[in-house]
Amino acid sequence: MLLLLFWYGCDQLKFIEGLRSLNRTSYQQLDWEGKMTKYLLVVVAAVAGLVGGYSIGDREAVNTEVDESASMAVTETSFSAIPGLIGGQDQTGPYEAVPDWPKPMSQLDGHEDWTWGAVQGIFAESPDRVFVLMRGELPVLERPEQVPYPEVGPSISFPVAATPFRNASVGPVTSPGNTGSDGWNGWQGTLGVDARWEHCLIVVDAEGNIVEEWTQWDSIFRRPHSVAINPYDPEKHVWVVDDRQHAVYKFSNDGKELVQTLGIPGEPGIDETHFNRPTFLAWLPDSTLFVADGYANSRVVKFDADGNYLMTWGQKGNPPNDTRPGYFNAVHGVQVDPATRKVYVTDRINRRVQVFDENGEFLHQFSTGNPSVPQVLYFGVDGNLWVADNSTSKIIKFDAEGHYLYSWGSQGQWAGAMWNVHGMSVDQEGNLYLAEVNNGRPQKFVPRDGANPDFITSLPLRSAWE
Repeated sequence: MLLLLFWYGCDQLKFIEGLRSLNRTSYQQLDWEGKMTKYLLVVVAAVAGLVGGYSIGDREAVNTEVDESASMAVTETSFSAIPGLIGGQDQTGPYEAVPDWPKPMSQLDGHEDWTWGAVQGIFAESPDRVFVLMRGELPVLERPEQVPYPEVGPSISFPVAATPFRNASVGPVTSPGNTGSDGWNGWQGTLGVDARWEHCLIVVDAEGNIVEEWTQWDSIFRRPHSVAINPYDPEKHVWVVDDRQHAVYKFSNDGKELVQTLGIPGEPGIDETHFNRPTFLAWLPDSTLFVADGYANSRVVKFDADGNYLMTWGQKGNPPNDTRPGYFNAVHGVQVDPATRKVYVTDRINRRVQVFDENGEFLHQFSTGNPSVPQVLYFGVDGNLWVADNSTSKIIKFDAEGHYLYSWGSQGQWAGAMWNVHGMSVDQEGNLYLAEVNNGRPQKFVPRDGANPDFITSLPLRSAWE
């Protein structure tokens, strides 16, 4: 019976196709054809129902074996951070945000009414020694109750949007009293009321306690941008890039001594001794240094292990869709693959990563998507490249050739969400640290139990330390 119905349905389908080939377009003919098509669908549905009934009737005989196989298939092919996970949305990907880390700044004497400013950079020397770099402190403010805002509209109340109540980047963008190279001061508040230029660089332990205060260097910072330690330096000097001072500082590991300064603080330029708003650093295994220079200039500058100038490459492009090799608009993140000695550079406004050899010879490039604002690059021991994207609020994994592999992240202010990630680091236990400019906070993430290891940001390069 089933075979007869199936044959009849196929025969009717051929008949209808024959009518179409005759190109009969009168209303009556089309209407008749539509009726025949509906009839055919009824026949096919009947066949499907009979087959379905048979399957349901015999389900109990094969139920256990089929369900177990299906469950195994789902687990092995799942795209979630935890394979086979039921429910959830992977809001924080393969991680869980550590609540109340770091502890509030009220842990410091006289700071009951103060909190984190715009957190520009973060670097984990170890799980128990994490450097946090920020643009001063901001007062603790409570989100107000919803208040009518009639001058905008009768139905509008404050706050209007779901974005964070306080944008930490709208604060002390530069140290008070300093004027920039373009005449822009950037400080318009009252010192001690609207912000404090204090604790630009601190160290936090695994529990979130502030264990070191590098306040002795607050006076030389103007807009500290990133902090890092050369993974091939056994003395573990601490480097700070200050984009508005146009300088790169090298400190002893304990913070007691300023060992070296690259660039001339307060003087912008584009020659062998000057920067103009540099951003990030990266090193080769022989401690050759690459400086992304950066916001005003559009180049990468290469120095030897002693800080002697070697060469530079790059020039200003035409944003936002310039695809020409070596042209940049906002040279931001920079990372180096120690195995291939390739240099990866974010061309932020043009939404791409450009890849060069160590002498600036262009190799290839790949887009980070549109919309996209690729902020930070991280390169770990697994040879993959991770990008923190401001536009999409995601942490993205690419392989060394630029193939997209995975991403996670959500915009917001709740624990685990992110808003303008500007710094990224991983410790030896696989914990991930993010610095957020607009949310004004550092965050610590620990891998979730059972998380797919391919989705976890790889361990850091630490060849000279361990």
